[in-house]
Amino acid sequence: MPSSVTRVAILGATGYTALEAIKILLRHPGARITALTSRQAGSPPVATIHPSLVGRLDLCLEDLSPEEVARRADCVFSCLPHGASAAVVPRFLESGCKVVDFSADYRLTDPAVFAQWYGEPHHDPERLGKAVYGLPELFRKEIVATSLVANPGCFAYTAILSLAPLVKARWIDLERIVVDGMSGSSGAGADPSPATHHSEVGNAIFPYNAVDHRHTYEIEQELSGLAGAPVPIHFTPYYCPFTRGILAACHGFLTRAASRADVLALYREFYRDEAFVRVIDLEKDPNASWQYLPYPSVGVVAGSNYVHIGVDIDQRRGRVVVFGALDNLGKGAASSAIQNMNCMLGLPEDSGLRGVGLHP
Repeated sequence: MPSSVTRVAILGATGYTALEAIKILLRHPGARITALTSRQAGSPPVATIHPSLVGRLDLCLEDLSPEEVARRADCVFSCLPHGASAAVVPRFLESGCKVVDFSADYRLTDPAVFAQWYGEPHHDPERLGKAVYGLPELFRKEIVATSLVANPGCFAYTAILSLAPLVKARWIDLERIVVDGMSGSSGAGADPSPATHHSEVGNAIFPYNAVDHRHTYEIEQELSGLAGAPVPIHFTPYYCPFTRGILAACHGFLTRAASRADVLALYREFYRDEAFVRVIDLEKDPNASWQYLPYPSVGVVAGSNYVHIGVDIDQRRGRVVVFGALDNLGKGAASSAIQNMNCMLGLPEDSGLRGVGLHP
């Protein structure tokens, strides 16, 4: 291990995204976990909450003050609920810590929009618009220079990367974009509820918050900034009977003549320097009765920091469809947070992140 190691604290360490961050940090050559916080009674060993950590991490879950966390850490991952994170983040920043916030507290730039969709006034409104939205593929220079990164929502991350090349190039009508987002069950978090009970979802796919899902506003905010014009998004999420992953099916209507090869070339050029974005450019088989290989799969990216993107064209109707797939616990949360941390602290950006997916 290098002589200078980044000390990392994780707030709210009992959830799935915190566990994913722990697992990645355990193999990170330049980082060490120094504090895990929770309000669990009795400061239990973390392995009693996350059994996969038995024999791997001896830390206990502690109810620590922000000041004690700051003394132990160079970088803080806040996995606290929406609203709770912004109440403590300023104290870490004042202590000189870098912060990656997993909640939605710093993603939006408008306090009124935050209050509308998260049900309370923002606790740190002056930092809205100053925190950097944590998409290294689009905002790497800003992430390198900041102390506060707002980690994107998993649906938003998938949709933004899937649509960014077409939106920036104005190859599609910015007024007519539809996104269907399909999420695995881990997206609902570790706390059980009737809606996430296996007996309810094991043999079903169902929409929820079919209009005005919170992530819609993140997607619109970031794509509008990229386009330099308003980009309304028509987004509906679906809850699906797999554990990990997001698949976004993004539909747009072309403003110019383009073939599938043209769109693939646009995407390859846009992401040519991005190590964690893979454009799936397999040819369609003219003899296949049904096609799937040219499109991404959540099963392939699960457990990784990779995003897979595939495209197709409906020439007759002038429609382009882009599929994006990532792991909601990985690239959609924990591994992207570590990629952001690496950028903020001047570490190699791929440190701890080069593992391939879990498939099969």
